[in-house]
Amino acid sequence: MKTYKYIHFVVIQEKGKTSVWSCRNNSTRYELGLVQWYGPWRQYCYFSSNPAVYSDGCLADIRDFISSVNITVADH
Repeated sequence: MKTYKYIHFVVIQEKGKTSVWSCRNNSTRYELGLVQWYGPWRQYCYFSSNPAVYSDGCLADIRDFISSVNITVADH
C-alpha cells in the first residue's frame, strides 16, 4: 500500500467483498474518517468522523487512496 506524508489507512473491518479503512493522522494517530463501500453509488467513499479542515494535498491523498481501492473492486 502507498505511503502518504500526513495520513495513513488501516483496515478495521472486512465485510465480505468490501473492507472498511480508518484514515488516521500520521503523527497523532487520530482517526479523521472512514473509507467504506457506499452501495447507492457502487463505490468506496470517504466519511469524515468529525468536522475537519483538509489541505489540497491531504484531499489529494484521500482521493488517491479511494481511487486505488475502487480500481481493485472493479478488477474483481
